[in-house]
Amino acid sequence: MKVTVEETETIRLDKYLSNITEFSRNKIETLLDEGLILVNDKLEKPSYKVKMGDEITVPDVYNKEPHLEGEDIALDILYEDDYIIVVNKPSGMVVHPGAGNNSHTLVNALIHHTDMLSHENGEFRPGIVHRIDKDTSGVLLIAKNDKVHEILAEGFKNKTIKRVYIALLKGVFPNSSATIDAPIGRDPKNRLKMAVTELNSKNAVTHLKVIKHFKNFTLVELRLETGRTHQIRVHTKYIGYPVYNDPVYTNSNPTEFGQFLHAKSLEFEHPVTHEHMYFESPLPQEFQKFIDNLD
Repeated sequence: MKVTVEETETIRLDKYLSNITEFSRNKIETLLDEGLILVNDKLEKPSYKVKMGDEITVPDVYNKEPHLEGEDIALDILYEDDYIIVVNKPSGMVVHPGAGNNSHTLVNALIHHTDMLSHENGEFRPGIVHRIDKDTSGVLLIAKNDKVHEILAEGFKNKTIKRVYIALLKGVFPNSSATIDAPIGRDPKNRLKMAVTELNSKNAVTHLKVIKHFKNFTLVELRLETGRTHQIRVHTKYIGYPVYNDPVYTNSNPTEFGQFLHAKSLEFEHPVTHEHMYFESPLPQEFQKFIDNLD
């Protein structure tokens, strides 16, 4: 929907929208952070002071929450107990319902598998403590109750949960390692993308280590210090070595498989038993076959 400001006094954008819509200020801030609300076709901060005549665009899709149903979709479960589930998500599967993806997601499969899932992330993200992109494969950690969810979320925040990714980059990266420290926010030119930008951005740090050089590619291991949307894909593009076959951040014609990015492993302390836990998943067949052919 589009709203034209008729206020004669200046007022914060988030407060103004919470007054005229059904959304809370927290929800408004989330939508702004995700680049889904525009003022005069531009991104603005929640603190932006609206003026008479400003035209604000708010996505209609957020007025209709999806109806969540369980679906009998096979899950590759690496581990499960009364508190957590560790799954190996295939490339091509969306993690949770959202705009345009109300079914066939990992969440739909999870609620068919068990009725023991946390709700700390809201009704439509049960169990989801962290996420990976649709076309990113690999290890994902699920919480079965809210207390466990809180402990795991704190682990991600404090970096005690360690994540390792494998990616195939276009081009031959010249160094053996690198740290990319560059803020990420919604791309001001395309709200469907993220970018290294100072506008509405958050700090983002990625550590890169070369596994193997090929003629026109580089296989790398990546460790995240922060968990921004599309962080690896944005950071590697920023330094000039984008993830191969990425349908969003490269200009090449991608195959159906999507970006060659895999969440290889998760290492953490069990939130209840305090056991040391480590899980690793092999590269998807398409990914492995491609680099074997490079050899």
